[in-house]
Amino acid sequence: MKFINLTRRTEIGANCYYLAAGGQGVVLDCGMHPKEEGEMALPLLSGLTGRPVDALLLSHAHLDHIGSLPVLMRQQPKARIFMTEATAAIGDALLHNSVNVMTREREEVGVIYPLFTHRETDRATDRWQHCPLGQPFTVDGERSPPRPDAGLSFEYCDAGHVLGAAGILLRAEGRTVFYTGDVNFDDQTLTKGAVFPDSEIDVLILEATRGDSPLPEGFSREAEERRFAAALGRAFARGGCVLVPVFALGKTQEVLAMLYKFKRSKLIADVPIYIGGLSSKMTEIYDRRAHQTARVLPGLQLFPEVAPFVLNGKTIADAPARPGRIYALSSGMMTPKTLSNTFARRVLERPEHSIFFVGYADPESPAGVLRSSRPNDPVSLDEDEPAQRLRCQLDEFQFSAHAPRESLLEYIKKVAPKKLVLVHGDVPAVEWMRAAAAAALPESEIIVPPPGIEIAL
Repeated sequence: MKFINLTRRTEIGANCYYLAAGGQGVVLDCGMHPKEEGEMALPLLSGLTGRPVDALLLSHAHLDHIGSLPVLMRQQPKARIFMTEATAAIGDALLHNSVNVMTREREEVGVIYPLFTHRETDRATDRWQHCPLGQPFTVDGERSPPRPDAGLSFEYCDAGHVLGAAGILLRAEGRTVFYTGDVNFDDQTLTKGAVFPDSEIDVLILEATRGDSPLPEGFSREAEERRFAAALGRAFARGGCVLVPVFALGKTQEVLAMLYKFKRSKLIADVPIYIGGLSSKMTEIYDRRAHQTARVLPGLQLFPEVAPFVLNGKTIADAPARPGRIYALSSGMMTPKTLSNTFARRVLERPEHSIFFVGYADPESPAGVLRSSRPNDPVSLDEDEPAQRLRCQLDEFQFSAHAPRESLLEYIKKVAPKKLVLVHGDVPAVEWMRAAAAAALPESEIIVPPPGIEIAL
């Protein structure tokens, strides 16, 4: 059994991994790096040369896990492609949006863009096979109960991260390998926590996103939601608006669900709420599956209940920062030219307004730079625009869709794998997880896979 980390560095980037056993091979996820451009945004796909690739297994539809899928499909035309039905619906919309973004950037970045086209994306989605949770499949696409002679088989398990997200349990040669993908073991506001296998795992391939971020003592999501609602109330009392940078998939819907609860409980007034165009598409997909997925708020239809207004790249120009409003705009990392970045530059120097962060942001992204800034510091959110003084109010809230490191360590102890492979984390996060796991399970082998190097499992 062989494993290759096809992500270019030890980081949260273009996540992609290769697993081979019994003469068959699968690729786990095929992401695009959100900060890189051109071919540097792709995984190390050259590492697949000369190796069998029977199937591509997708864990969920965030860009850093699915964004390069059409490129890999072009290179592996005979491989089968598997994912959950919700991931397929989201992935279709996200990849078409990615083509639009790359097309707009074609002249700006000076690379060959787009890396794939709308037509190629349409052809790609025709090859996707949808897999229900808990049903074993062979890499040939046949439903099959796990048998020692069945070759390489897999099964999806609810990951509790975003809609459609799933861990992948693989069986081959009498061994079990479990790839968590991105996971959250705890209930969020809308999405229920993961339902993962808790025994008989030989190799655990585990995400380490929050390995360097301890939970505050006494933390609870319920208390954090109350703190968020109180902060919104204070912001409105100052006569300002609130910008909440969010990811279009997952974080937007969780924030809308929170605001729905706040309004029903009279914790905030019935204020107008704005979201972006891609966020609206993702929210529609969430609403269509409101009765088909495990939820903390069963059946909640976000669009009719919350009634957010929708902004896009054109209408944002005519959307001034008005008091008593919430702008939950993507991107979550405030990438230049996105709605959240554009709107942030509109409120940055006005002390009555606020920016509330509710999830992960790369320290080098505009959101990460802003979060580390102090009042009156000059802040540059876009290199094409002049720097501005930070005078608006900033606050941060812990609503990550990733499991905290304490929960990850607890899961490691529970399943006690013979080998633990740590992926999807920046170096400090991975190092903390490595040291903690080694102390907790001295009998287990802890592996931090270097990019592009074949490892024997």
